[in-house]
Amino acid sequence: MIWALAYFPVLAGLAIWAIGGSRATLGAMGAVAAAATLALALVAGGGTGRFVWSELIVLQAALPPLAQSVAILVPAILLPITLFATSQEDTRGLPRLVGLMLVFTGGMELVVIAGDLVTLLIGWEIVGACSWALIGHKWREQAPGPSANFAFVLTRAGDLGLFLAVMATMGATGSASYAALGTLDGVPLALAAFGLLVAAVSKAGQVPFAPWLFRAMDGPTSVSALLHSATMVAAGAYILARLHPQLSAAPGFGAAAIAVGLGTAVLGGIVALRQTHAKKLLAGSTSAQMGLMIATVGAGYPGVAVLHLIVHAATKAALFCAAGVAHRVSGSFDLRRMGLAASLPAATVLTAIAALSLAAVPPLSGGWSKEEMVKALEHAGPLLGALTIVSGGLSAAYATRFAVAAFGPGETRDARTRPGEMAALALLSGGALALSALWLPAVNEPVAAWIGAELPSGSRIGLIASLVAVAFGVLAGVHAARADSTDPTPEWLGLSALYEYAVIRPFHALSQTAADFDDTTIDQSVIRPFQALSQTAADFDDATIDGLAPGAATGAMTGSARAARGAIGIAVQGSAALAALGAGLGERLSDLIPDGTGRVTGMAGADLRRLQTGLAHHYYTILMVGFALAVGLLIFGG
Repeated sequence: MIWALAYFPVLAGLAIWAIGGSRATLGAMGAVAAAATLALALVAGGGTGRFVWSELIVLQAALPPLAQSVAILVPAILLPITLFATSQEDTRGLPRLVGLMLVFTGGMELVVIAGDLVTLLIGWEIVGACSWALIGHKWREQAPGPSANFAFVLTRAGDLGLFLAVMATMGATGSASYAALGTLDGVPLALAAFGLLVAAVSKAGQVPFAPWLFRAMDGPTSVSALLHSATMVAAGAYILARLHPQLSAAPGFGAAAIAVGLGTAVLGGIVALRQTHAKKLLAGSTSAQMGLMIATVGAGYPGVAVLHLIVHAATKAALFCAAGVAHRVSGSFDLRRMGLAASLPAATVLTAIAALSLAAVPPLSGGWSKEEMVKALEHAGPLLGALTIVSGGLSAAYATRFAVAAFGPGETRDARTRPGEMAALALLSGGALALSALWLPAVNEPVAAWIGAELPSGSRIGLIASLVAVAFGVLAGVHAARADSTDPTPEWLGLSALYEYAVIRPFHALSQTAADFDDTTIDQSVIRPFQALSQTAADFDDATIDGLAPGAATGAMTGSARAARGAIGIAVQGSAALAALGAGLGERLSDLIPDGTGRVTGMAGADLRRLQTGLAHHYYTILMVGFALAVGLLIFGG
């Protein structure tokens, strides 16, 4: 049962890709597959599984409550996004898109249920490969292909950390299970812990890997919604929370996670606030929110990080769907060209719910989970709590800017909403609204107890400061949405330019230099002399050894002495002589086969006709003789 969580959506996705169909058909099939995966996640809690690959490698699966909460989240987010995709995305390639999103979900579910590092690695690689294919879905256009390659290579660089963790764990214990990971100490533990941290922050879009999230915005909006909410980006924060008991013993692990997470939360918030591109604003906010989760794990509260992961998934998926609707109506992702409140009033209300949740405005769900993270970081130190409050204020600013710019006052346009788009937006914003019940102790305490989360206590001063920061952030966001602004340069505070000039261009230059050296030096001094020698040897073989000078074959057949000069010439002449000698004999033998066969057949037919007398006792006699021969064969021949 537990393995079906991974392979069912994969098989369903491949089947949908192969079958195809209309928008309605694809939407129905995708929604049914997502709902079936959700049902499996609901009933598979507490299950385990093993697959013996070899004596050394045993794949293991487990679904404790913390993992089950994420396993439920993934298909729950996929279902409305599937409705959105089949309603909005281009018809061309739509079966492939829907199918790949289901395969993507299957890979994420394998990451969630993994009970050992090898199973985790398999799911990790499936997620990475699917993200490459989905970002580059519109491969006929110029931008998606290179952007998919950039995202894939940059995240793959971080994935080396997971390979390091696998090797360190297996080398030290002989096993890759999470239980074996928990027995490590010393250098192997440090290698495994920091290797996993690097792999996680690369997937989660943390500094210095953050620019890949901006390049991923060249993919379809539905892909962005799924990738940023419940799959690939979420995988980084989830795996650190899932393995926190095993990794927390590594010296410096918590401090490193807090440093990377809070640094990205603040820088990502600044980057998001400066954006004029709707999807890039949301991408920057994803880096910032994942940073807060990773910092919360580092502070020792992995359950709180997972609760915010769940809240953030519904909120962020809804906002990406809203950005897709705004793009379809306005024809651009430029926030300065939107202002759709008068044109799309229902979408405006639903977007406001999700934006206020991302802004952490009470009593919406994002406000509760953000305040829990503030409390967690307060326990790690007052300065860390203050930085968390600052990042919360930035969250309010960029969320407000998005909502006001995209769905604020503007000119009225002839815009019609599509049922699939509005259904997705309503389900996701409704989910964020329903999760607001977490403010109630009667709800948050049982939920926290179920997943094993410890809810931290916080100071009154911290709560007041956090709410004040949110209020100022909302005002700053309104001002930024109304102010004239230009496209930010450089992108991602110069990180993208740093990769371009410090890594990509030097690598291309080195490759070109190596190619030129190969052409001008190696080829001239080594390859070409060998080519000349080979040509000389070939000419000698043709003219002398084989004897195949022009006219040699014809001369050999006429008995010319010139043709017999080489071995091949002699062979040709000999073959011609044998052919002439055997021509008459061969013709007679060839005639004998059909003539002789005909004569033998005629004689056999004449003899067989003699047996057809029409007398029954003759037939009985023949049958008895045959039966006696068969019995004799069985007795004596066996």
